[in-house]
Amino acid sequence: MKTKPAISVVIPVYRGESTLESLVNELLKTLPDLSSKFEIILVNDGSPDSSWEIIDRLSIKHKSVKGIRLMRNYGQHNATLCGVREAGFPICITMDDDLQHPPAEIPHLLAKLEEGYDVVYGTPIRLPQGFLRNLITGWTKRILASVMGIPNLRNISAFRCFRTEIRRASQNYQSPNVTLDVLLSWGSSRFSSVPVNINPPIEHQSNYNYRGLIRETLLILTGYSTAPLRIASIIGFLMTLVGIGLLLYVIWLYFFAGSIPGFPFLVSVIAIFNGTTLFAIGIFGEYLARIFSRSMDKPTYAIGHKTKSSEK
Repeated sequence: MKTKPAISVVIPVYRGESTLESLVNELLKTLPDLSSKFEIILVNDGSPDSSWEIIDRLSIKHKSVKGIRLMRNYGQHNATLCGVREAGFPICITMDDDLQHPPAEIPHLLAKLEEGYDVVYGTPIRLPQGFLRNLITGWTKRILASVMGIPNLRNISAFRCFRTEIRRASQNYQSPNVTLDVLLSWGSSRFSSVPVNINPPIEHQSNYNYRGLIRETLLILTGYSTAPLRIASIIGFLMTLVGIGLLLYVIWLYFFAGSIPGFPFLVSVIAIFNGTTLFAIGIFGEYLARIFSRSMDKPTYAIGHKTKSSEK
């Protein structure tokens, strides 16, 4: 008889007071059929509502529920990383707190993981957002997959199943800027995905608005990749070639046309080179901001309190 794996379910919580109890109840119905041992780790990411009180109550009611309260809001990936580092079982599953990720879909992730993969994503059969949001999200995922060194992986999501041991590859990582998927790629390249049914958020909309998506994209690019620096170098080189071409054009006009274009030509040349310079400086500025942030030794997260069931 095949042994059922022990499972840790990690859920970052922010404004989840209206969905937490339903989510935990669904997990408690699903997990016993999948595992002989399991734990549900709820990480309160500085939620301003009564999420922590609900977590505390659930941990008292169910011994498999463990609660961690962070000292402030650090972000979804930071809170998830905190839970992953606290996980005590070989298989780890991460999911959102808003019932978007149905616990009933977990068996599909586990089945794919058993095929020999280290990380499996549950990707929506039908995307729940609007066209523009889905388009921007798709491009962000493509950039993320490229940075992870797995360009063929397009279906990245917060609904993940992975082998907990690969967290060792990033156990010394300390930075306020976290992208969990990149950290997972430091420990393995065996990634896959399975289609799952995704529910629309019930009470509150996603905390990732367009500004958040842009910020996340910049973090991925400048926090884990040197590609923007290379792009800036290439653009600078191309603009140098353009400058040389313009110089040759001016010389040609002087000798063969007898005149040189005046103010409009000068303004266009200045605009080209100033724009290129500002673009490159902006790229360097993003990297300097990351270096400055790390130099302050700001923590990835700070735990304020744990429920008794979480204490080891």
